[in-house]
Amino acid sequence: MKAVFLDYTGTIVQERGPEIEQVVMRIYQNSRIPTPKDALALWWTRLRQYEEQSFGEAYQTEDQLVDRILSEFESEYSLRDHLAELHALIQAFWSGAPLFPDVREFFEQCPVPIYIISNNGRVYVEKALERHRLAPAGIITADMVGFYKPHKEIFEKALSVSGCAAEDVLHIGDSYTSDVLGARAAGIRSLLIQRTAGSKYPDASVVRSLPEALFHI
Repeated sequence: MKAVFLDYTGTIVQERGPEIEQVVMRIYQNSRIPTPKDALALWWTRLRQYEEQSFGEAYQTEDQLVDRILSEFESEYSLRDHLAELHALIQAFWSGAPLFPDVREFFEQCPVPIYIISNNGRVYVEKALERHRLAPAGIITADMVGFYKPHKEIFEKALSVSGCAAEDVLHIGDSYTSDVLGARAAGIRSLLIQRTAGSKYPDASVVRSLPEALFHI
């Protein structure tokens, strides 16, 4: 292996934090959505759906998708809140979500350059990595190419930035659809990280931690 491609949300940083928790509670409390769990599930379902549909000339940034979803919650579920405040909290989450405990060890011990591939906007990923004092060899984000994972174009951009051939890199991520299938579409070998017991994918190579992934490099 000449390089590692590493997913961001769910792999480097956790999908939780005070900002996103506040957003979920406010959406639940100020709308007709039955429970906080429903609000969170609805949020992630729509975001993933719109990311997959958003590419090429129809591409919309994560910020645009957030505005779209909040507006839909307002019209469909009678959300009554300050939408700009909710959006600002989500932006704070993107750049301030907590690291997983095993990330620093991986960065310190990885023998090849690490490139981050993320659906989040570049400015937020850069802020987060600076805040956490992590220095990857490069950052490739959806807004650089106009395609979100699992579209292969974002992986092909990472290959171009790294100067590596597909057979010379390993991609690690927590989503079977976005990371495993996306990398596979670009001819890149992948590892699925599942830190806790999750769904089983017989055709995916699974690791339980980032340090465990070092044995595959």
